[in-house]
Amino acid sequence: MTTDALQIPPRDKAEILAQALPYIRKFHGKTMVIKYGGNAMTDPALQQDFAEDVVLLKLVGINPVVVHGGGPQIETALKRLGKEGRFIQGMRVTDAETMEVVEWVLAGEVQQDIVGLINQAGGKAVGLTGRDGGLIRARKLKMLDQKDPSLEHDVGQVGDIDQIDPSVVKALQDDAFIPVVSPIGFGIENESYNINADVVAAKLATVLQAEKLLMLTNIPGVLDKKGALLPELTPGDIDDLVADGTISGGMLPKIAGALDAAKSGVKAVHIIDGRVPHALLLEVLGDEPFGTMIKAYG
Repeated sequence: MTTDALQIPPRDKAEILAQALPYIRKFHGKTMVIKYGGNAMTDPALQQDFAEDVVLLKLVGINPVVVHGGGPQIETALKRLGKEGRFIQGMRVTDAETMEVVEWVLAGEVQQDIVGLINQAGGKAVGLTGRDGGLIRARKLKMLDQKDPSLEHDVGQVGDIDQIDPSVVKALQDDAFIPVVSPIGFGIENESYNINADVVAAKLATVLQAEKLLMLTNIPGVLDKKGALLPELTPGDIDDLVADGTISGGMLPKIAGALDAAKSGVKAVHIIDGRVPHALLLEVLGDEPFGTMIKAYG
């Protein structure tokens, strides 16, 4: 809690809580899937804000499920081993050695940091990978070239989701725990797959029929060519932005996953700025439009 927050007059604090009440009532008992990444994961103050937000949502009766990335941490670990990260169309090329690094960074270091922060803030977080409870079954991703679909890129042990069994997530939610999911799946030969965290968050939100999917990024939302925020995007808008190169690289799987979730019944899909303190609460319990909303139609 910041010093400024402590100096808010009691009457103003009461007014803030009163304004949040309709949203608390609306979302009580609902599931929200949160993709956690970017600066929010690396800045200590933002880490604490995020943990407090997640715990508060749980305490007021909302069921948050956290799916985390870890690109910068993986990159740091690879450099320590003398390896250079390589990406094709926003996906990390993952050979066997890189896969080992991905597993111990995501399921070890990063996941346990998040679990610890949430527990420290008063919540009860439990870390999961796709192996736990058979959560994420995957197969090798077939990546076709965007410009020439007759070409296929080999990105190694990068996975495409075959099936998500949410039983373990639901069981944890019913026992008042906050699931924290690392985006690692497993195949029919018990092999591990590195799966894009945005894709996992979108698919998990769909399977859980979440009320909201919130994706934290390092930018205010989706921006146009001039850098202006686009408050909402339709499928047609997205096609145009991909065609002219405005949406590219790591934003491609994020937008594709967000659109798929919106079309599959997730009621609200938002890409929001994780650099803003308490970004989650601003989006969930606030009146002002925040970030970019992905619409299924229009």
